[in-house]
This record gives sequence, structure tokens and C-alpha cells, in this order.
Amino acid sequence: MSIDVHSFYTPEQFNRLKAVADTKETPFVVIDTKMIDEAYTELTKGFPTADVFYAIKANPAPEILTMLRDRGSNFDVASRYELDKLLAIGGVTPEQVSYGNTIKKAKDVRYFYEKGVRMFATDSEADLRNIAKAAPGSRVYVRILTEGTVSADWPLSRKFGCRPDMAMDLLILAKELGLEPYGVSFHVGSQQRDIGAWDAAIASVKVIFERLKHEDDIHLKMINMGGGFPANYISRTNDLATYAEEITRFLEEDFGDDMPRIILEPGRSLISNAGILVSEVVLISRKSHTALNRWVFTDVGKFSGLIETLDESIKYPIHVEKTGELEEVIIAGPTCDSADIMYEHYKYGLPLNLAIGDRLYWLSTGAYTTTYSAVEFNGFPPLKSYYI
Repeated sequence: MSIDVHSFYTPEQFNRLKAVADTKETPFVVIDTKMIDEAYTELTKGFPTADVFYAIKANPAPEILTMLRDRGSNFDVASRYELDKLLAIGGVTPEQVSYGNTIKKAKDVRYFYEKGVRMFATDSEADLRNIAKAAPGSRVYVRILTEGTVSADWPLSRKFGCRPDMAMDLLILAKELGLEPYGVSFHVGSQQRDIGAWDAAIASVKVIFERLKHEDDIHLKMINMGGGFPANYISRTNDLATYAEEITRFLEEDFGDDMPRIILEPGRSLISNAGILVSEVVLISRKSHTALNRWVFTDVGKFSGLIETLDESIKYPIHVEKTGELEEVIIAGPTCDSADIMYEHYKYGLPLNLAIGDRLYWLSTGAYTTTYSAVEFNGFPPLKSYYI
């Protein structure tokens, strides 16, 4: 199928991005911070009482961090390196930071603590004891396992989190260790299509809140709902307002007037739509005289920003300027690695007159592209990025 770029960007938005793109050598991603600003407004309008903790891993560019700082955002930080980058822009207080990674060295916990951070995620006893030693008296929230792997394009549930019964044990232990058992977190999976996944997760959290309150006199104060809100890829989703309306209803049904602090950790939903990755066709070939599909090789691939095409999980809309009859193609990257094939089973249609040197515009690529780009595989440099 062909992609109508104006179903993803207004003419003004696309022209702003393309004006910059036309002056640059591929491959690169160009990102419009005005669109991020608008997405932040939409998120806070949908969740007016929630606190936003931007997931820095989505894109840690100073241009983005500075803009979100000025909007009053908080930040979800996954490593000391992200923390250093965040604090380097100035104007961010330790109270605006959460150490959201459940897998961390004790010395890194101490590093955050010495910088003034007092809120830490955990999902295991060993990590909790490290926090108690390295960051005494801090707030901790426990991440629980959630279901949602089938309906999320980029599932996150197996590596992170623990079962609810273990989460309760950890929160009880946190109190015994002199920490503040602050709340519970979950993540329903990135690019989550099923809004009902939040309903099931919130219901699990409600049970934890109630049992700890009545059985252990522990009064939790916060729910961290993570991210999961969608970007605009080929398979469209409900708009953010619909997500917000339904998730708010789930919260009100379970907590009513006794609503805890709500934290959101958006990444993809804030940043993806604001970016366009631009690549060039390097080679077009067929594997035999009778092959039905062309192979289109481009100068960007899995190792230069498109790792989320792994298992063809994220299907980016691809726009080209050529028009005419379409033919299904296989799209692959430039490296000497046979895994560097973005789309083989899901067939994209590209014009028969597509030629070497033509540009591919990968839409909605502002998030998880620059940060996933390899440093020097095959000598290729990291993906360049430009901000307007």
C-alpha cells in the first residue's frame, strides 16, 4: 500500500521537517520539538492531575530535555549516565527524578542518592537491600508483572517486575529496612493497543493497596502507570484522549475519592510522531530471474536506529516521493549482517520506478532510534539527529 504522509503530519509539519531534511546527507532523523510540546500539552490535558516523568531513554537529546524541563516535566532515569546528561542542562531538581531501572549496581544507587534523588524502583529483594544500604530512608515503589504481551507491539513484561504477592512482601520488607514503601508501578507494554490492559493492572494494584493497608498498616501513596501510550505507525490506535478517558474511569472505579498520586512515564507517545528518519536507497536487486520481490537496501538498518523492526514488531510508515504502480518489496539495511533485514514477511509496497539514490522517509521515528543506534558496526557512525 502507499502511505499518505498527510494522514500522519499536517502539510505545515511535514514541510518544516522536509525543509531541514533536504539540506542534510542521509541517514539522519529530524525532530520537531514544537510537535513534542503539543503532545505534552495533550497528555497533561488528558491526565490533568497526574505527574509526568518523561522516559529519557526514548530520546535524551538536550533540546528535548530542555523543552520538557521548561514545561515542568519530571524525568524517569535509567542510569547514572542519563542522570548526568539530565543534570547538565541545569534547572532540574532531584525531586523531579525517579531512578526507574530495577536492575542497578549498588554504587549507582549511591550515586543517585548523593545527587539528592530519593525515589527508586525495585522488583527484587537483593535490589531492595542495596537501596536500603546505599540510599537510606528513600521512597521505593515496586514494579509488578502485568499481562499485555499479546496486544503490545513491544512487550516489556517478562524481564521487569514481580508477582503481586512478592511485591507485597517487598513493600513490607522496605518498611523493616527503614525505607518508605511509597507505591506500586507497572508497564502494560510499549505501543499498547488494548486499553483494557490498564484496567487489569490497576485492579491488581488496588488489591495490593488494600491488603497492605488492612493487614500491615502500610499506606501506599503512589501508582506509577509507566508508559505504553501509542505513536502513529501503520496500524493505527485510538487517540490519546480515548486512552485518558478510559484509564481515568478505571482509576476512579477502583480508588474513588481515595485517589493516590498518579505518575506517567511517557516516551514513545511524546516523541515518536515528531521525528522523520531519512535514508537513501543504496541498491535494488532480485535474488533470481523469476523472483517476485525486489530487495531494497537502504543506508539505515537495525544497527543504525531501526532495532524496533526486530521481529517486525514496529511497522513504521514509509513515504517516498516517487508515485506509480507499486510492488511488494523486502527492505534491508546496509551492514554485513544477515539479521539486518527490517521487513521481509510484512511486505511494503514501493513504486516500481523507485531507483538507487531515492530517499525513504520513515515516519514517526523520533523515539528509540538515536539511542538504539550502534556506535561503529561495520564502521558506520551513529545516526545523526537534527532538531527544529
